[in-house]
Amino acid sequence: MKRLSALVLALWLGLPSLALASAATRAVEEFNPEHDFDPGEWIPIHLGPLDLSINKTVAYLILGTIVTIALGLFLMRARIGPKTEVGRRQAVGEIVYDIAQTQVAEQGLPHKAIGRWFPYVATLMLFIWVINMIGFIPLPLSNERFTVPGTSLELPTLAIYAATSSISVTLALALMTWVFTHIEGIRYNGPVKYFASWMPAGMPKFSLVMAVPLSLLYLLEVLGQFMRLISLSVRLYANMLAGHMLILTFIGLIFVLENLAVAVFSVPFAAIFYLFEVVIVVSIQAFIFAALSAIYIGSAIEPDH
Repeated sequence: MKRLSALVLALWLGLPSLALASAATRAVEEFNPEHDFDPGEWIPIHLGPLDLSINKTVAYLILGTIVTIALGLFLMRARIGPKTEVGRRQAVGEIVYDIAQTQVAEQGLPHKAIGRWFPYVATLMLFIWVINMIGFIPLPLSNERFTVPGTSLELPTLAIYAATSSISVTLALALMTWVFTHIEGIRYNGPVKYFASWMPAGMPKFSLVMAVPLSLLYLLEVLGQFMRLISLSVRLYANMLAGHMLILTFIGLIFVLENLAVAVFSVPFAAIFYLFEVVIVVSIQAFIFAALSAIYIGSAIEPDH
């Protein structure tokens, strides 16, 4: 088992090098890491002003959805053996479930709302984690092509790309939480009480003298509600984009300077950032996004708390 684990770790660490090897087969051009974040347009679908084209980002989202469903079924439907022994598969499933319930749902949602919103925040956490993790596995889903030597066959190059490094994806995920937050706030408290709760507690009663300062305070709170949408989306987007850019930049120094000796320090630094992103950032960002979603929805249901 230890040998198998070592083999898996070696293959995982070798994935960036595999992607770089395929990148070296591209046509000679000026290195620009921004090219790897261009989603392109694989199947054009335009409905008036709406662009619903299938591109690289959509492909990664579809793949992430399939993997999330498969992983959820694999972990959460494990059966206990005849001797009631807990296997590794069930143990991992229970750890994921426990984190989603005790560290995410119960910390942000009131008890009366856990039954309704636990599936949402748990799925959100697992989905974002899968999308982030897939983004660090070189896959043949890039817009670049290379020709197989001696043939006219063109194949896509391997590349790393995270769908969450696109602001449109993170904004859509954040928009769902933002909309659900206000729907639940109005449903549990009514529109008048809910929107009145946006005014900070302890403020003096409304009067002609206090009309202007109270209106400004309320306006700031309204802006704060929209800032939640921006901060929730930009936090995930910026962290995933920055991680990929750092890795590609360090590796790109080899091609920019056209000196293989640069690899002596650029590859180790790229590997360190790669491991940092995979081991820490991927999980933390998925956890934070789900936890903040639970907190926002919970605070709207019980604004007094």
